Amino acid sequence: MTAAKTVDAAEIEKFGRISAEWWDASGPFRPLHRLNPVRLSYIRARAAMQFNCEGSSITPFANLKILDIGCGGGLVAEPLARLGAKVTAVDADNGAIEAARLHAAARQVKVDYRVGDAEELVAAGETFDVVLALEIVEHVADRTVFLEMLGRLVAPGGLLILSTLNRTLKSLVLGVGVAEHLLRWVEPGTHNWRRFVRPSELARDLRRVGFEIIDLTGLVFDPLKNEFHLQNDDVGVNYFASATRPA
Repeated sequence: MTAAKTVDAAEIEKFGRISAEWWDASGPFRPLHRLNPVRLSYIRARAAMQFNCEGSSITPFANLKILDIGCGGGLVAEPLARLGAKVTAVDADNGAIEAARLHAAARQVKVDYRVGDAEELVAAGETFDVVLALEIVEHVADRTVFLEMLGRLVAPGGLLILSTLNRTLKSLVLGVGVAEHLLRWVEPGTHNWRRFVRPSELARDLRRVGFEIIDLTGLVFDPLKNEFHLQNDDVGVNYFASATRPA
């Protein structure tokens, strides 16, 4: 195993300053709250398709082990636990994990929250049916190493779901210029456009660690409806990628 680290300390420090506000839907994480229903819809659909586990149950994911790496305050981990999944959620930011634990405890939702990183999970020999890496690929110290770690964490026959930003002129204008400087959805400097990832680059890196891309879907903001939605033919700014590891 490579000794390189995936955690970028500067990125963790940047988000750590606002960790206590993860569950404030009007606070600095409000864009994630706004897009969370779409994220959950995508994850639920892809997992149900992969494992044939939707049905009519209120806990369709009861037999799934799910890892949310870079989980932040638990905006995705907690709803997935409510669907019955055994969820492990990991973040290098102690403040984010503390906020996540407090919120889950207050609502009696069971999630295994941990302060840590992908390397530690790999070293422990842990594997999962589904691994989520949402809005994190563009923030890690070394994308190649990070994806290598994910390759070791997804069980054979398992599913990897990522979301990130495409490195295009459109994402520079909308994802950085408009979102950060005009609308102030997030603090200026939150994103570094040079670290955005083209789908072709992500697919190449995933193939190298044994994954097969099975879906690319765009995540688009509609200003007229003031909401996000999925769109298959537009990955110009934000997008989801799903990949499987052969059984």
